[in-house]
Amino acid sequence: MTTWMVVEDEPDLYEMVLAMYEWWGFEGLAFVNGEDALAWIDHVDEGRVQGDLPQLVLLDIRLPGQINGVEVGARLRQSPYLESMGIVLMTAYKLSPKEEKLYKQKSGADLLLYKPLPALKDLQEMLEKVVAQRQ
Repeated sequence: MTTWMVVEDEPDLYEMVLAMYEWWGFEGLAFVNGEDALAWIDHVDEGRVQGDLPQLVLLDIRLPGQINGVEVGARLRQSPYLESMGIVLMTAYKLSPKEEKLYKQKSGADLLLYKPLPALKDLQEMLEKVVAQRQ
């Protein structure tokens, strides 16, 4: 089964995203902070994760702890096993065009979305387009 990932600290939002993934026919993988996501990436790179690896991550920029979403995205791009994942950053904070460009560049993100997220059908189309462009 195809897997999509979410890194989001707000329980209501990551639960909603996981429910959307399931509704769309994808298996969901969730992390609530950057440290846990980076530890999982390290496990993937060490060969300690079995099964299908995610094709996409919906990644909050601002996360609790020391590691933010931009850093998680950059680490995904460094992984020989995860470097081709679609990365979609999301944030509830208004960014300047300069910040948008910088965050996308540093994280290797394919797309940046603002919360609240688009309507389900539109969001699904956007995310599937990112995955298709990465394959």
